[in-house]
Amino acid sequence: MRTWGGLVGISGNPQLIDGGRITAPTFAFYELDGTWGVEGHGVDPDIEVIDDPALMTDGGDPQLDAAIAHMLDELKRNPYEKPARPAYPDRSGMGVSEEDK
Repeated sequence: MRTWGGLVGISGNPQLIDGGRITAPTFAFYELDGTWGVEGHGVDPDIEVIDDPALMTDGGDPQLDAAIAHMLDELKRNPYEKPARPAYPDRSGMGVSEEDK
C-alpha cells in the first residue's frame, strides 16, 4: 500500500539550555519533474499488496510473498550470469625503485 506521507523532515535542531527542544521542518523532496513533492500523499507502490490480517495469522507475510514471486519472475526473465574473472595483475617490480632493480 502507499506509504503514510510524512515526508518533510527535521534534523539537527539544537537542544535548549533548559533541556527542551524546538523542531522545525528543515528539508523536503522534489519530484523527478522538478516540482516539490507534497507531504501527505506518500509513495505509491510499484506492486500493491494488501496486508490481509487473515493471511498473517500463522506467520504469513503477503508483502514478502509478493516480493519473492516478483524476484523469481525477474530471475526467469533476466537470469544471473556470472561475470568472467579478470586475470590477476602483474605486480612484479612494483614498489621497487629503479636503482634497486
